[in-house]
Amino acid sequence: MTIRQAREHNLKNLDLKIPRDQFVVITGLSGSGKSSLAFDTIYAEGQRRYVESLSAYARQFLEQLQKPDVESIEGLSPTISIEQKTTSRNPRSTVATQTEISDYLRLLYASIGVPHDPKTGKPIEKQSAQEIVSQVMALPEGTRIIILAPLIKGKKGEYKNIPKQVAQAGFARIRVDGNIQDVQEELKLDKYKMHTIEVVVDRIALKDSVKKRLTDSIETALEVGQGSVTVLQPDAESEKTYSEKFSSESGFNIDEVTPRLFSFNSPYGACESCNGLGTKMEIDPELLVPDGDKPWINAIAPRTRGRSHYLMYYRAVMRELAHMHDVDPYQPFKKTSRSFMKKIFYGTSDSIWGKPFEGVIPYLERMFQNTDSDWLKDEISRFMSVLPCPACNGSRMRPEALAFKINGLNIAEVNHFSIKDAKKFFAEVKLNKAEGEISEQIIKEINRRLDFCFNVGLDYLTLDRMSATLSGGEAERIRLATQVGSGLTGVIYILDEPSIGLHQKDNQRLLTTLHSLRDIGNTLIVVEHDEETIRKSDYIVDLGPGAGEYGGEIIYAGKTAGILKSKKSLTGQYLNGKRFIPVPAERRPLDPKRVLTVKGAEENNLKNIDVTIPLGTLTCVTGVSGSGKSTLVNEILYKALAKELHHAKDKPGRHKRITGLQQVDKIIEVDQSPIGRTPRSNPATYTGVFSHIRSLFSQLPDAKMRGYKPGRFSFNVKGGRCEACQGDGIRKIEMHFLPDVYVECEVCKGKRFNEQTLEIQFKGYSICDILNLAVTEAIQLFENIPPIRSVLTTLNDVGLGYIRLGQQATTLSGGEAQRVKLASELRKQSTGNTLYILDEPTTGLHFADVDKLLKVLQRLVEKGNTILVIEHNLDIIKTADYIIDLGPDGGDKGGEVVFAGPPEQLAEHPTSHTAKYLKPLLKQS
Repeated sequence: MTIRQAREHNLKNLDLKIPRDQFVVITGLSGSGKSSLAFDTIYAEGQRRYVESLSAYARQFLEQLQKPDVESIEGLSPTISIEQKTTSRNPRSTVATQTEISDYLRLLYASIGVPHDPKTGKPIEKQSAQEIVSQVMALPEGTRIIILAPLIKGKKGEYKNIPKQVAQAGFARIRVDGNIQDVQEELKLDKYKMHTIEVVVDRIALKDSVKKRLTDSIETALEVGQGSVTVLQPDAESEKTYSEKFSSESGFNIDEVTPRLFSFNSPYGACESCNGLGTKMEIDPELLVPDGDKPWINAIAPRTRGRSHYLMYYRAVMRELAHMHDVDPYQPFKKTSRSFMKKIFYGTSDSIWGKPFEGVIPYLERMFQNTDSDWLKDEISRFMSVLPCPACNGSRMRPEALAFKINGLNIAEVNHFSIKDAKKFFAEVKLNKAEGEISEQIIKEINRRLDFCFNVGLDYLTLDRMSATLSGGEAERIRLATQVGSGLTGVIYILDEPSIGLHQKDNQRLLTTLHSLRDIGNTLIVVEHDEETIRKSDYIVDLGPGAGEYGGEIIYAGKTAGILKSKKSLTGQYLNGKRFIPVPAERRPLDPKRVLTVKGAEENNLKNIDVTIPLGTLTCVTGVSGSGKSTLVNEILYKALAKELHHAKDKPGRHKRITGLQQVDKIIEVDQSPIGRTPRSNPATYTGVFSHIRSLFSQLPDAKMRGYKPGRFSFNVKGGRCEACQGDGIRKIEMHFLPDVYVECEVCKGKRFNEQTLEIQFKGYSICDILNLAVTEAIQLFENIPPIRSVLTTLNDVGLGYIRLGQQATTLSGGEAQRVKLASELRKQSTGNTLYILDEPTTGLHFADVDKLLKVLQRLVEKGNTILVIEHNLDIIKTADYIIDLGPDGGDKGGEVVFAGPPEQLAEHPTSHTAKYLKPLLKQS
């Protein structure tokens, strides 16, 4: 592939040849132009050419699709981008649905699943027509019934010919969506809505003499309804569907068995209570009692807050209930019996003042459902949590779907397996000859997809894990696994740091997968900083020498071995050992009195562990993927401290207690979630520096003469912004057949402001020019304005000197967003007792940038603060004062503390996976 004169963003007229069918790594400092070359040039041009191959209708939009700033690209195959962005925020998207394993599981259970009665646990046999007649005849004599044969059940369409077909079959009436009508009436249905249509076979008043007629009608209905019949009792407004397929003695019926019965995204398979989400917003007893040391009658939180006394009456009732059960109303909640508090929370049939006690939780739920007051809804919602749906126990499925089992397990139980356990289940599944023949191809497809996920290091993820909870690296590897499964050849795959979030132990499997993609005839272009991935590549493109305007040049392009000899390449110098991040000469001493201790942590796969975190240190939590690091740090420690220190609402993961809380007065989590979800968010607005800049512009002489206030220089406020695009600088073009395309506003040419606003300039720069400056350029411009300079300097210190002040938040990677947040926190006044939690802060960082970041983190610790980092990067691990290594493996085989102590002692540990990779690095000094 030959690229000529690439000028996108900071690329400086690059001419480059990239070998096809090779594993190519693009590396270099953060901001040196790697993504500009890989994604904004190669991938963007590949996509543009794809759209160009579409119909004339599609091509009418082409002139509005921006061509990358490149002279030409020859030898460009179809391009597929696999980026680090987290996947769907849709709560219905899971690992199984994304990898298509869910589709094959549904097909498998519909094909060979054996239904069981939920009450007795016995397998359910099919019903005969005679058994159905016997059940109907058991109804009271004189009961009027209508016998219906289902034709269409919950399907979209107009079905105009059905009345005619029914009439030709000799029937006079049909029931359409619950309403009975004559077949002579015209059928007018919305073809985009789901409809149910049934034939009215007979109307009967039950008595002994009609048994033969009933039998004939049931048999006719079963024939017309393809094995199903519905018996409607119009007087009782009830109906029951019987099936020749499955029915139990206890009256449990399964109407039709199709793959949609096993989908929580279909109304036919989803739990009716939670609509297939598996969770519900419920009143949480733990949130009702924030302080268990108080007397229980005062501990229950919603009493006399704000404008409403909505539990005052209940206090009197609760006192009476306490008197009846001989319980002291003023004894601490912690010491009050659970059985009595259950009566308080959920009610009791005991008569108090002439009626049963409803219970605090049912009362609050009723208030929440019935009130029109937004204030009251907000007030009560403070005591609600997202809890597993009580109807389906979080399985998302209706009872009929859960009744089907294969080897004793229903589909929800299989979905709860990790990838690794699912592989084992399908390898050992025992089927009879007929079941084996039916399911052979289905199980083969499931195993293929499980293997792909296993090979990219995702063996610890459960199939029912929600996509929204995956890290950027996990989401990227799931997409990679899906692509491997597609078996495409001759494609250019462009990947963004696929090794993110992977322990060195798991990295080898990922590299094997990447090599297999290459070996079947694809070209891999990987933007990467991981040392092992760089060394295992076939070809390297190293960009630099600096970031932003100082980058965009080719420092080295050639075979991997050659970069080790390059004197110009910073990457080469780190790879050949001439440069390295030194091991600290000494570790900070640990004060046994200044510690945080988590006792009895057992959320997810954590095995009731005790973990001590020394305060005033840089502590690193390590371990293989899925060992429990995020659960311990984010789900338990952060949420518990946030609840204690900042009254946060999120419920911490299961643990007994945390000691040493009084030594921390502030907790800050700096994660990789976006700093904003719209193009209006950017680093300048997030860090607050844009407010200072707007104030500065409003003080300029020209602005004062015109009476411009700071709001004039905001693209969110009418007056100064371009009204054609409302300050976005871009317009959305709806493509209908493709994702929407954003094009530059033709009025302001992407500048976001109107002409009058742009006439105000500081040192020759308009407000638009300022937003287009890189951080390093802006530091020079504002060097004499301390409030602005200090914020920008902090951004530069965390390795973000190359990003533009007005760069859209949606274009920042997870690692960049995290460092913007870190910079924002660094400029705040430190208390010296702050706990900072960082989740893989080295994402997207070159070796030299990691060195920069470490200096910033050490600066924070020097002030007495504590930094707790989840990290796989060995340069961070080797410089930590204290390491907590979890494992030994992922999933069920993880969740234990393998080691806790300084790096030198970890390196000698016999069973730690981290130890063998860390040991060689500790020799560097």
